[in-house]
Amino acid sequence: MHGYLRATIDLEVWDKVPGQPVSETDLAVDSYLQTELLALVPRSGWLSEETTDSQDRLNAEYVWLVDPIDGTRDFVRGRPGWSISVALAKAGQPILGILYAPARDEYWEAVKGEGATRNGVPLVATARSALPGARVPTEQLPKIDSDLVIVEKPNSIALRMAMVAADEADLVATLRWGFEWDVAAAALIAQEAGAIVTDAWGQDLYFNKPDADAFGVLCCAPKIHAAAIERLASRAQHIETGRPAAH
Repeated sequence: MHGYLRATIDLEVWDKVPGQPVSETDLAVDSYLQTELLALVPRSGWLSEETTDSQDRLNAEYVWLVDPIDGTRDFVRGRPGWSISVALAKAGQPILGILYAPARDEYWEAVKGEGATRNGVPLVATARSALPGARVPTEQLPKIDSDLVIVEKPNSIALRMAMVAADEADLVATLRWGFEWDVAAAALIAQEAGAIVTDAWGQDLYFNKPDADAFGVLCCAPKIHAAAIERLASRAQHIETGRPAAH
């Protein structure tokens, strides 16, 4: 970890848009993975946060969905809550998912129908049956959610979802527009461990869409999914439509 901190002291970092940092390392990892992964699966498509999108991917049987550094804020600050996220999708669904978190010495992997592992150890997701008391990786909770329990929050959304797969969290929910490369690998890891993953409305996620985004993600124990959807529904509606929430 100390070597990692020293290596980032002189890192070149800038904002793609205000509040969204990117570093020279993001681009270097993206370039390396693009070369290696496209060679591994010839004629596959490519969808990455750091590569200009091409609609050619829509005609490919297989497509790679890549976030070269998910959680760049933690990366540039020398914190360990970031990961490299790689998924391979076919017919709209991930069939391979990999998260590599070198600062945490963690390697997560899932193959569709074959389960999920962290550092080679099989994962069994949270089996929580009641929403009150659910562990949520966040920095703070609104008063309406004071019956939930705060646990460590890595900046990487993929790692937060993986925490559900590892029974270190019970619920991860975002109520904002996000992109497929953020969650594709972690979605498969969580599902293969026994969790449920949907959008904010409870609908199944579909990958390699033309617009490559979705409103929100909900990753949780199957038995609390319906209760989480019910609790979040009004908030999701206000946020998606841009209307101010009622007081």
